Amino acid sequence: MSQLTLCRRALQGTPNGWSDAVHPVLQNIYAARGVLTPAQADHRLVQLLSPRQLGGMDRAVDLLIEAIRDDWAILIAGDYDCDGATGTAVAVRGLRLLGARQVGYAVPNRFVHGYGLSPALVDSLQPKPQLIITVDNGVASVAGVAAAQALGIRVIVTDHHLPGEQLPAADAMVNPNLAGDGFLSKALAGVGVMFYLLLALRARMREQGTFESKTEPDLSVLLDLVALGTVADLVPLDFNNRVLVEAGLKRIRSGRACPGITALIESGKRSLATLCASDLGYAVGPRLNAAGRLEDMRLGVECLLTDDAAKARRYADQLSAINQERRELQAAMVAEAEVMVGRVGGSDAVGVALFEPSWHAGVVGLVASKLKERLHRPVIAFAPASEDNTEELRGSARSIAGFHIRDALAAIDARQPGLIERFGGHAMAAGLSLKTDDYPRFAEAFDAIAREWLDDERLQAVLYTDGELPAGGATLELARQLRYAGPWGQAFPEPLFDNEFECASWRVMGENHLRLSLCDPRDGNLLDAVMFNAYTGHPPPSRLRAAYELTINDWQGRETPRLLLRHIEAI
Repeated sequence: MSQLTLCRRALQGTPNGWSDAVHPVLQNIYAARGVLTPAQADHRLVQLLSPRQLGGMDRAVDLLIEAIRDDWAILIAGDYDCDGATGTAVAVRGLRLLGARQVGYAVPNRFVHGYGLSPALVDSLQPKPQLIITVDNGVASVAGVAAAQALGIRVIVTDHHLPGEQLPAADAMVNPNLAGDGFLSKALAGVGVMFYLLLALRARMREQGTFESKTEPDLSVLLDLVALGTVADLVPLDFNNRVLVEAGLKRIRSGRACPGITALIESGKRSLATLCASDLGYAVGPRLNAAGRLEDMRLGVECLLTDDAAKARRYADQLSAINQERRELQAAMVAEAEVMVGRVGGSDAVGVALFEPSWHAGVVGLVASKLKERLHRPVIAFAPASEDNTEELRGSARSIAGFHIRDALAAIDARQPGLIERFGGHAMAAGLSLKTDDYPRFAEAFDAIAREWLDDERLQAVLYTDGELPAGGATLELARQLRYAGPWGQAFPEPLFDNEFECASWRVMGENHLRLSLCDPRDGNLLDAVMFNAYTGHPPPSRLRAAYELTINDWQGRETPRLLLRHIEAI
């Protein structure tokens, strides 16, 4: 029941050309997101942008052709989040499909090697490979690339992060966000960039006649991994990403996912047959991410690489146990952060920085995210770099619309050189390192730039909805269409409606969830509704306005419509 303003999305044009089978409500939802015709919702793989449009592709493919021909030892240097893990699995599986025989991988331990292709990671590689391919990292790995090349190792960087002032001197670099790159979709996740490199490599091999004497590999078998990494990394689901995600979801629903993803979905108590993008984001992605946050992401990568269903289930069980540990640790840290904000008046800050010596560096990003949602302020949470290194802090930042967090860090770095040791990221999320003794000075600088860049309007939390559902509109038919019409996600949000209701009855589920029966005063119909983590010890309002998703409740094989409440306020 946080204080925010409900605002209804405007249509970006007039829906045109839809068949009668597409519900009029769904047509308007599409139109509010700029999708006006059926062609703009045609998510067949043939609609993907061409790999040829991505800069640096020819040089990268040249190197891979040489590496496969001469049987080089290839090492995939991944990242310790879900995008990095899925990208690593796509790279290993895909290169093996295309004929590479010596393909291994390494994922940095955030507490030992730091982020990306660092000199420490290069030094740890035994035996040394002939070619390193980075996935979901590398654009900032100036020193790491140099360290590899000093040992005679060739390096291909595949990444999607924004570049800094200096690029690494890699042998090839593929990143749609490099200056001047003509690729029309800048929203590819790291796993998407790697998948595109494999598509380009296969196309070159086809041109060279490689598949005249053997079967051409089907790279669509990798799309379940691509979908998971794309959704979990919270990149915008533009048209190209929706094509990738929808193809991956169809593969999963048809029972053709790799054993690791199947096991993770089942461990998350989700249905393969009805899986949607939000299930990947809320049930599967966190299980993989937990390994990289608390332990070693190799466990997650092995889960995605195995073709043994029994092994996959064991890996998934281990990942679920780690994720439960992460949830408990996160809850404790968030509670401490909320006390801290209240105690020190941190809610008065516009740019909120928080630090607690006992916090875990792998979980501070989740703390920042929770506090950002509560305060509607950009938040950076810090923890010691490791138990053995308390002189350095690792920070994880989360931002709000209108405040580009990476640009803010760059501005602080320009104004106070040396204050930030390292940083990188996107508009909405970033990471950084600084000396523990410099934390007070950084916190002051962060608040100052937030005050400079954010006005009062930006600091007002707004929840955008798709307006009212008409009386009798909350039907199972519409709920089914909405479930599969997306894929919904970042920058292509789940349909959200707002209506006025009377609360006919309510009860508490579990410790703090609400189960309600809401009466639509326009026709007297009773609607089943739930709201998670909403019970505060007081009853909900007798008359209320609710923002909600129209979902499906599947109980003992019987499907019924249900409202999933996201916000309620008394009227």
